[in-house]
Amino acid sequence: MITSETYSGSDDSDSDVAIIAARAGAEVVRGLYGRRLARIDKGAGDFATEADVAAEEAILAVLRAARPDDTVLGEEGGRRGAADAARQWLVDPLCGTLNYAVGTMLVAVNVALRDGAAAVADPFGDEVFHTDGTSAWVREGAADAPLLPSSDTRFVDVNLDPPFPGAPGFRGVDLLAHPGFGARFRPRVVSTSLALAWVAAGRRAAYVTDGGDLSGSVHFAAGIALCRAAGCVVTGVDGAPVGRGGRGLVAAADAETHELLMSMIRG
Repeated sequence: MITSETYSGSDDSDSDVAIIAARAGAEVVRGLYGRRLARIDKGAGDFATEADVAAEEAILAVLRAARPDDTVLGEEGGRRGAADAARQWLVDPLCGTLNYAVGTMLVAVNVALRDGAAAVADPFGDEVFHTDGTSAWVREGAADAPLLPSSDTRFVDVNLDPPFPGAPGFRGVDLLAHPGFGARFRPRVVSTSLALAWVAAGRRAAYVTDGGDLSGSVHFAAGIALCRAAGCVVTGVDGAPVGRGGRGLVAAADAETHELLMSMIRG
């Protein structure tokens, strides 16, 4: 496998760069799993670990080698490069830090070029979900298979983490309590990035979260790109397009599932 230490090319496509960078971060996350790691307090109960920081550095090493003129916005290290750069990479080196810190393997590594290629790597499933901005695939080893959304599982991941910016108008817990939800779907809670990748792959029917504009978030950008490229229906919880001034996220495998969830949210 190509790692951040061995990669020095600049001729790869943006999607290849995203895959290589995400795999480099995933290798670090996998290698440090199970160790006693120092925590970096971020306030309000949030924290990072040594693994978050080390994985981001591995990703940055790949991006610097491949795209030295691009700006990178990392969750842990902030912005490197010009704020007004035409090309900006969004990096979440460990989505699911709390899961990881308590020994749960439901985590992911996100690398996304804003409005372009993106990759979400599962460090423990040996899978990389990726898109060139037009089509979407999952890579296992060296083989790619297209992502095919499906609502057949009836599983819907709902983000229940506080704060609840949409309350009282919308709260995820209220959606779970809706009688129509229980009649049609089953709730699941998992890493944000994996949840969105699994919607694109047909392993989840939908993902729902409250919030503001998530299109430029290091946590959501890669997953949103995957869902859009795979043909999912992606809007805010208010039904409006995801983007500046947007509110939260509803990513559904198909239009029927999306409309059903929106009717519950509105109701």
